Amino acid sequence: MAMSTPTKRPPRGDGRVALLEAAIRVGAHHGLRGLTIRSVAAEAGVSHGLVRHHFGSRQQLVDEALEHAARMSMSTGELEPGTGDPADFSRALEDIVAENPDVQAFQYEMAMEARRRPELLATNHAVYEQYRQATQRELVRMGLADDPALAHAVFAMLDGLVFQKVLFGKPVEPAIEWLRTMMKALQAAEAAPAKRGSRMRRVESADAIERGPAT
Repeated sequence: MAMSTPTKRPPRGDGRVALLEAAIRVGAHHGLRGLTIRSVAAEAGVSHGLVRHHFGSRQQLVDEALEHAARMSMSTGELEPGTGDPADFSRALEDIVAENPDVQAFQYEMAMEARRRPELLATNHAVYEQYRQATQRELVRMGLADDPALAHAVFAMLDGLVFQKVLFGKPVEPAIEWLRTMMKALQAAEAAPAKRGSRMRRVESADAIERGPAT
């Protein structure tokens, strides 16, 4: 009597995450066309029934994998370190991309596919909005204007540098450091009017003291 081979399951408690990360690897290397329930199951070493049990459809799997990739990027790349110091902005980004380029490559693969597959647009838009909002919050902590256009411009520059890192593998930290320098200059420019106002108030106060009390 033939015995069935037991289904290998991802580590308990991490099963869903393991499947999402398998989907990221498959999508990064084979694109959306190669990302199927069966290919993800094979990558994770589980049955395709288990993948379907967790996600129900390939679309749901793709959407959740894209959201998971974005969370990984934001939690490890210091896009929003929370310090308000430009020197900390994206300080770990180049190393993180170099160590695990699949996370970024997967996101770019899905972004390009969204041009051909409208069903991917909503999740891609939501992911980019998360990045933009995280950037905007950190810029506000730096004392810069609470301006969506500024956050859009800063993140667009960063996004382009990450794309080049994934594509060419060449260092981009010098360009990211230039971006930090630009933010420091903006920070100083924002602070200057307040300093001038404080200085004017001190001068006015000194003049008032010199004049003495009004008679």
